[in-house]
Amino acid sequence: MISVALCTHNGARFIGEQIRSICLQTLPPGEIVLSDDASTDDGIEVARAALRECERAKPGLSIDLRVIENLPPLRVTKNFEQAALACKGDLIALCDQDDVWHPDRLARIAAEFERRPELLLLHTDARLVGAARQDLGGSLFHALEVKPFELDWIHGGRAFDVFLRRNLVTGATTVFRRSLLAQAAPFPVEWLHDEWLAIIAAAIGRVDVLEDELIDYRQHESNQIGAQRDSFRRKVQKALASRGDTHVKRAFKAELLLARLLALGDLVAAETIGKVRDKLEHQRFRAALPPRRVTRVVPVLREALKGRYQKFGRGVRGVVRDLFESV
Repeated sequence: MISVALCTHNGARFIGEQIRSICLQTLPPGEIVLSDDASTDDGIEVARAALRECERAKPGLSIDLRVIENLPPLRVTKNFEQAALACKGDLIALCDQDDVWHPDRLARIAAEFERRPELLLLHTDARLVGAARQDLGGSLFHALEVKPFELDWIHGGRAFDVFLRRNLVTGATTVFRRSLLAQAAPFPVEWLHDEWLAIIAAAIGRVDVLEDELIDYRQHESNQIGAQRDSFRRKVQKALASRGDTHVKRAFKAELLLARLLALGDLVAAETIGKVRDKLEHQRFRAALPPRRVTRVVPVLREALKGRYQKFGRGVRGVVRDLFESV
C-alpha cells in the first residue's frame, strides 16, 4: 500500500485540487494522513468534501482519510514527521497542500521501488506553475540550478556526496520506504524534513532521482518553501550580505548528522562517517572566520586549495561569499 503524508496549514484555497489529483492517480494510494498545523480556515472540510466528490465520481475508489489536528502548531519538520509516522503503507509519498500531481506519478514511482528492492528514497523534478496553475516556463531543477554531474552522481550511487554539498531533494516530489523512519526518526528541527530524510537514506542505502516533472509545484505568495532561480543581482547581494549565524547553524546541523550516523552503528560505512567529520570541520572553519575581510583571504584560499569548498559546497561561489560577506 502507498500512503500519502499530507501536511496543511490554512490550505483551503488549494487543498481541494490537490486531493482530486491524488484521487485521479492511475495507481491511487490506500490512505491519506492529513496532519493539520493549527489552521484557522476550513481546509480540513474542503479536503473531506473533495474526497467524497471523487468517490462519487469514481466508483470503487477507496482511500482512507485520517486527520490529525495540531494545537499548538508543530511547524513544518515535526508536522511531516508526525504525518509520516502515522502512515501504514510500505511507501510514503510526501505531499504539500497546494500542488497538483500528474496522473501517473504514483504508478511511475511505485514501479521503480518494485523493480529495485535496494531503493530507499526517490525524488523527481517538477513543473513550476503560478497560483492559477499557469506555466512559469521552468522546472524545479532549473530553479535549483541542478548540474548534470550532480544527477550523474545520484544515478551512480553517490547521492550522499551530492547532499553533503547541498540538498536537491524537495519533499513535495519525494516517496520513500516506511522502513527508513526507523533510522530517520526523530527528525531534528534544525533540518528540513526532506533534506534529513534524503541524507539519512543516502547514508544507509540507495537514493535516486527521476528527471521527469511529475507534479505541478505551485508558486504563490503564501509558500512556506518555494523555488526561484537566483538572478545574478541576487547572487551578488547574497555574497555581500551579513554572515550572521548561518555557518554556526550549518556546523550544528553537521554535528547532529554525525551523531545520528554514529548511533546507527554498522548501518553506516566508516568512509561515510569520515566524510561527515570532514564536512563538520569545514563548517566550523567557515563559522570561525574573522570579521575583517582582508584577514579571511589567506585562510579561505588555503581551505579552497584543500578542495573542501568544492567537496562540501558550491565551489567558487562559497569562496566568494566567505571573502566578501559582511559580519
